[in-house]
Amino acid sequence: MPIEIRRFGVGHRRPDGPPGTTGVLGQVIHSDARGLVAELAFARSGSIEPHSSPNTSWLVVIEGGGWVGVGDERTRIAAGEAALWPADIPHGAWTDGSHMRALVIEFAGADEDAGILVGRARALEPGETLASRAEGRLTGPPTAPRHPDPDAGEPA
Repeated sequence: MPIEIRRFGVGHRRPDGPPGTTGVLGQVIHSDARGLVAELAFARSGSIEPHSSPNTSWLVVIEGGGWVGVGDERTRIAAGEAALWPADIPHGAWTDGSHMRALVIEFAGADEDAGILVGRARALEPGETLASRAEGRLTGPPTAPRHPDPDAGEPA
């Protein structure tokens, strides 16, 4: 099976968000019955107005920063941070003088109490064996070429 590539980012975004959203472009990367993954790009002063959803979501900031609200709470959020948007609780996000890029991961439904997804194991076919632990070793850091080609566009 070939590797599936989904393009997103500049050139692939469209206006996105619930009613009242301004200055936010987005692109759905994946969506099915299990949930949704989308990229959002907030312009300066962009906002997703507070709204609620029956689904639990995470807003994962990957660049820039802004503000996030859940219920009556408001706090700053920056790249490398994620905010939980619980099901059925009003939530939103906005920027002031900066931009923000984020991924939204939305799960179908509310949180499960157990916190563990139920999986399905398949039975081994006749002649199949369990996989064994592989043996390996680290290779160490890469070594730089001794004489970089000055015409190849490499830094001097």
